Amino acid sequence: MKSLIVVPSLMLLLLAPGCGRESHALGDTHPAVPVRVAAVQPLTETRRVELPGTVRAVERAALAPKIMGTVASLPVTLGQSVKRGDVLATISANEIGARLAQAESGLTQARRDLERETGLLAKGASAAETVRNMEDRVRLMEATVAEARTMLTYTSLTAPFDGVVTRRLANEGDLAAPGNPLLEMENPAQQRVEVEVPDGLAAVAVGASAPVRINALDFPGRVAEISPALDAVSRTFLAKIDLPAGAAVRSGQFARVAWPAGEGTALVAPATAVTNFGQMERVFVVAEGRATLRLVKTGARHGDQVEILSGLSAGERVVADGAATLRDGQLVEVTP
Repeated sequence: MKSLIVVPSLMLLLLAPGCGRESHALGDTHPAVPVRVAAVQPLTETRRVELPGTVRAVERAALAPKIMGTVASLPVTLGQSVKRGDVLATISANEIGARLAQAESGLTQARRDLERETGLLAKGASAAETVRNMEDRVRLMEATVAEARTMLTYTSLTAPFDGVVTRRLANEGDLAAPGNPLLEMENPAQQRVEVEVPDGLAAVAVGASAPVRINALDFPGRVAEISPALDAVSRTFLAKIDLPAGAAVRSGQFARVAWPAGEGTALVAPATAVTNFGQMERVFVVAEGRATLRLVKTGARHGDQVEILSGLSAGERVVADGAATLRDGQLVEVTP
């Protein structure tokens, strides 16, 4: 039994060197393949962390009445474009009109009394103090009239800027109360992304670049605002990133923000040097006239280069073109 086990092992050991020499010889018989190589180089870059964000309009408003009343008219629909100053809703509040009429009547009466007392004072039939009291009464009634007229303007809700109606929260006949919005609108011409940045990531300067991806579309973002305070629950601070004017996005969309996270060094190689073999990524390293297969792990792309996370060292030369047709150990000839 021992001889049956030992003899095959000895045969394998004897055959193995012969097989290696035969394979090496076959590789040498094939002509050298011309290839173009590139060196793996370190690249100093701005590290970025992907953070989730939400698209918001720069100009947006919730329109709520300042007075109590009934919604008399609401002549707008969802998505309707409106101009600044357009009347979007009216509130029925008859008591304000009655108050204005009462104040105007009191002002008229006060002015007549002042005119009469002024005439009597000129004739010596009235006192100067009485005239001064009448003047104070006129000023008081004028202020009452101005207040009533201002309250009357609150019965109309107008658009504060050009935009579109995004929400309609009431209907004609509903009760309108101070602070309860009837409509929401926004200006879609200028959008931004709001993102919550963790405390561990340093706040960058306003104006810094922060690329944004929305629905597979990339946009150049610019940091517009940064909150100086942290949220006590999430330990994050709010940052607002402006998108290019006219960007094809909608308010409320999900966005991914590449937030700057300091400087770092990465190894990069030409993206064409990396080929896929199943689910593995590989490159061919050129050394001593041969192409040696090397498995690698890649990271982010930087234009026509890709970050090498593992598998290569700085200074090694890899095949930049034609790597898909090479075999491990094949002879190569480096071309300019």
